[in-house]
Amino acid sequence: MRFKGLDLNLLVVLDALLTERNLSAAARRINLSQPAMSAAVARLRDYFRDELFTIRGRERFLTPRAAAFAPAVRDALQHIQCSIISSDPFDPARADRLFRIILSDFVTLVFFEKLVERIAREAPAVSFELLPVDDSPDELLRRGDVDFLILPDMFTSSVHSSVPLFDEKLVCVGCPTNKQLPQQLTFERYMSMRHVAVRFGRTMKPSIEEWFLLEHGLKRRVEVAVQGFSMIPPMVSGTARIATMPLRLVRHFEKTFPLRVIELPLPFPTFTETLQWPALHNSDPASIWMREIMMQEASRMAVPL
Repeated sequence: MRFKGLDLNLLVVLDALLTERNLSAAARRINLSQPAMSAAVARLRDYFRDELFTIRGRERFLTPRAAAFAPAVRDALQHIQCSIISSDPFDPARADRLFRIILSDFVTLVFFEKLVERIAREAPAVSFELLPVDDSPDELLRRGDVDFLILPDMFTSSVHSSVPLFDEKLVCVGCPTNKQLPQQLTFERYMSMRHVAVRFGRTMKPSIEEWFLLEHGLKRRVEVAVQGFSMIPPMVSGTARIATMPLRLVRHFEKTFPLRVIELPLPFPTFTETLQWPALHNSDPASIWMREIMMQEASRMAVPL
């Protein structure tokens, strides 16, 4: 079907090409053969009178015109998906929806584990793909490659819809045998001790306490950087290292790892884990259902002591 001379089927090809920036990967994404993909790209270039990509070295870069209309193409296809294709009522008992969610191991262990148990009872065919914190979560939301993000409020974007899930506080932890860890930490002692810190993604994005320190021009002595909060307990066990962790996760690990908990000497703010989703999913029945489930489960979480 054509609209003002453009074969609308080519929009799907164009979106895959703009997203993957690789002919072979784009062809696999939409189940086209390599010759069919090449022919479709040639038609797109002819229609727009633009090469769409330039090649420098081994990388493909969008031309200025392609970069300008890439978001509009993605938004149009997402709008069709959410408003027309997915307009039928959502029946959890029969649905086989896959939800792709970016979240930390902290949220997985203290929150999402219980939610998965509930979903298994109420919607047995619904499945999840839990993804690590990415360097560009906003871009994944915009492209519709993920359904939800669960991140601390200071790391979320104002572009997409969001709701708060639960509040959390940070504490200092160390090994019970750590003789260098006093009963009450001073700021100077906290900063000088050897730390285990969590950093995320390829660019090693800082976790909340490091972000807070950097915002105030402070830098502590990080001896070990790990990819998730769950790697902290074994890295402090039997050592003189300390770390800063969410209190709920400390309570979770105390069952298997003895940890000594001490109040932080700095006024680290309580943070809020926030649920965020693509704006075009606002009216998607499946997304609405999942959001309600997550908010219900979050409201039942006990305050850690």
